[in-house]
Amino acid sequence: MDTPEDELAGEVLLPERPDAEPGGDEPDEDGIEVPISALEHFSYCPRQCALIHVEQTYEENVFTVRGTLAHERVDTGDDTPARGVPVARGIPIWSHRLGLFGKADLVELRPEGPYPVEYKVGRREGLHPDLQLCAQALCLEEMLGTPVRRGAIFYRAVRRRHEIVFEEGLRRRTLLAIEAVRAMLRAGSLPAAPNDARCKHCSLRDACLPQVVAEPARLRGLQGALFQPAEGPGGGRDA
Repeated sequence: MDTPEDELAGEVLLPERPDAEPGGDEPDEDGIEVPISALEHFSYCPRQCALIHVEQTYEENVFTVRGTLAHERVDTGDDTPARGVPVARGIPIWSHRLGLFGKADLVELRPEGPYPVEYKVGRREGLHPDLQLCAQALCLEEMLGTPVRRGAIFYRAVRRRHEIVFEEGLRRRTLLAIEAVRAMLRAGSLPAAPNDARCKHCSLRDACLPQVVAEPARLRGLQGALFQPAEGPGGGRDA
């Protein structure tokens, strides 16, 4: 359900992240934690996710710059009161149980429970950001000990919120994505390049080289040419 943006603000104090949950077990035998932002990246393109979170590769384009500008107010932590509903902006969130960590753009503490809001630059295209928002809800449930049933994604291109219900199907998909990202981080390898419509506006296109690595025969030819000895002045091979 899309609704016009109507931000509510106030002041709210959330718990600080503990080093370890008393009496709790580690979420994974090797202690690999999953960044919440990686879930949207993975859902959109596993290779993009690996380039960012395994190879630590990040490049700017017009879309990433717009995203940075769109989050300027969120990142200031501005909790200006309005209409009496407490909110917190740009807050650290985590789940020790799931091995998750990240930051919530905005959390409204409504009478019926916490209501996370994620900010996106463009229009709604696909369900990828829903996983990110659902992961935020799972973290808030653990942190605050209360159910989080709904949240919203605010799309700046149309200046409207799209409300997300955290039903069981979405929660299952989010949990599967968390484990898939954790497995990718553990393996430390790059998935295959899709070389499809997703690549057109990707800021990592030059680092990914989808047109090359997605065509194994062409890649083998380029590798062969790279290591071919050059001919010397007399037509022989240089040593």
